Amino acid sequence: MGTVFGAVLALGLPFVGGGGPSIGAPAYADESEVLPVAATTPLATTGRVGDTAAAVAAVTFATENPLAAPEMARNLKVDTEHLAQKPVPKPVPVVVETPAAKRSGTAARQAARAAAGQSCPGSVGGSVSGAPGITSAGGVGGTTTSDLQSFAATYNSIRVANCLEPVPMANFRYDSCMEQRLFWIAEDPSPDVNSAWGHNGTPRSDGAPAVGCDGNLAGGSGNTGATVAQKWWNSASHQKSLYRPTYSGSMSGVVICFAMVHGGLPNDGAGFARAAARWGGC
Repeated sequence: MGTVFGAVLALGLPFVGGGGPSIGAPAYADESEVLPVAATTPLATTGRVGDTAAAVAAVTFATENPLAAPEMARNLKVDTEHLAQKPVPKPVPVVVETPAAKRSGTAARQAARAAAGQSCPGSVGGSVSGAPGITSAGGVGGTTTSDLQSFAATYNSIRVANCLEPVPMANFRYDSCMEQRLFWIAEDPSPDVNSAWGHNGTPRSDGAPAVGCDGNLAGGSGNTGATVAQKWWNSASHQKSLYRPTYSGSMSGVVICFAMVHGGLPNDGAGFARAAARWGGC
């Protein structure tokens, strides 16, 4: 019993001689601490000074409960307050690449930039030059400025999201030659929306000779400039042709040509859109 009493007295001595909180008092962080401490968290002994009453209480408890002394000794060696205040490391985000991003080499570009101490490109402001919004002889609506702006904004947002340099907004151009080809497709009298749909050499149901210029094609119900930009990115062949992720030259000289028509014969409806785009001079 004397040995136990001496051991507990030695452990209780650091609490003697000060005005600090007792071991049973609610624990609060010092004013210099950043994070609060839970009211039920016991204070640590290291660097802390308690009052005489705390020491006496500890000795009395140990005398009456000799088997508790070893457990008390172990608990008093643990700095529970400061363990609770240590910052929790930020979790490492798990990057899940889409098939299109993986195909384009997005992760490799991001890693190369990071290794060089650089960040990926950011978005660019500005607006497109505009489109006339004409209507064809068959009543099909032509490319509008809104179509071109929507396409350009989404095209560039896809590029910067995949660590590619954006194209200057003024370099997105309405292309009347591709629009003529889209009008020719949309005015095919067949009720099949896929009639005449395709690249050079695709015939029209009525035998009318093709006009206009070819390009990367996308279409369907509910399409906008934004949706076709995403469709072209998701397609391996169109991504290579229109986004050119391996291109390393200056974007200042790159021009992206675009056209979109709305509706078609005999009854496609205004919500059905066809679009064409290409990388290069219009």
